[in-house]
Amino acid sequence: MSGSQESRARVARRIATAAAYGGGGIGLLGVGLVGLLLTETRMAVRAVGLLEGDPPKADGVYGAAFADPLAAEPPMVLVFLGDSTAAGLGVARGHETPGALLAAGLASVAERRVRLLNVARSGARSADLARQVELALPHRPTIAVIIIGANDVTTGHSSAAHSVRQLGQAVAALRTGGCEVVVGTCPDLGTIKPVRPPLRWVARRLSRQLAAAQTIAVVENGGRTVSLGSLLGPEFATRPEMFASDRYHPSAQGYATAAMAVLPSLCAALDLWPDEIRPDGGRESVLPVAMAAATAAGYSGTEVTAADRAGLPDIGRRWAQVVHRLRFGLPGAGQQTGAAAAPPDDSPDASPGAPPDRPPTEEEAQAAG
Repeated sequence: MSGSQESRARVARRIATAAAYGGGGIGLLGVGLVGLLLTETRMAVRAVGLLEGDPPKADGVYGAAFADPLAAEPPMVLVFLGDSTAAGLGVARGHETPGALLAAGLASVAERRVRLLNVARSGARSADLARQVELALPHRPTIAVIIIGANDVTTGHSSAAHSVRQLGQAVAALRTGGCEVVVGTCPDLGTIKPVRPPLRWVARRLSRQLAAAQTIAVVENGGRTVSLGSLLGPEFATRPEMFASDRYHPSAQGYATAAMAVLPSLCAALDLWPDEIRPDGGRESVLPVAMAAATAAGYSGTEVTAADRAGLPDIGRRWAQVVHRLRFGLPGAGQQTGAAAAPPDDSPDASPGAPPDRPPTEEEAQAAG
């Protein structure tokens, strides 16, 4: 494990520990540096002009081809919670939103109808998840997707420990209701083009530290995470078509790319992952949760699951399985790229020592550490 990953693991564990024990004073950066970052981010937002209005609605039942009039099996319920990215802001049509893409993809894999309910809202922070969970639970969701974290960083209204605790509580409430949970961790805010180095590096590091802390909280509360940071970072940084017109939210192509990274984890959470399809190149490893979280924060589409939920009951939840899964193609998504590119050259948080399109194996991690 590289030095940056070890540092990220330590910070993530401190934040997660503070969250678990009610602490709120641990932040990711000094107050002055955070203030400078927030000022620069607001200037960038004013420069590009964020999209206004509500994202297109996509709620409904997907997979009509699998409706059997002789079967009384109700559709699975997929709920989306989180911020504007979860809601799908940036596209013009409902079928282009991440919720619709994943509902259609899940229906295709499961060969069963899927009902989509999206309670995500633009501008939402982790503090808003409790209300969104209240809206979702009466619908008895089968599986939930949460995408949250960007607004926690850019608004600075609460500490990282508070944000992580609120996410962990949301995951725990959904799991208590019998719902599987997949969390897309905080995306890479270093991709906001008008933010220049060195603050772009700060934004990237801040995002990855929060993503790693989120992973610890999610895994310890029975969910699983998928890293969006390095997916939305390198690919988006080099391909402007991945952005909507505001250069802040994803475009239809950007959402399809992110959804392809999340769909395999949804399938795995519901035991729909075919036995003959193995993780990419057989690459998986079992690491302490903090190290697994730090590793995943730097590699696109990387899933982290508690070891006891990955068929390793003797290890327990303090250990986690790190898997880089193959991506399914999504119905109607067109041709998309496969593995993500390496972190941009201007990133001081790039992690040398392992190929950029997968996490290291257990042996590689031990050799590096």
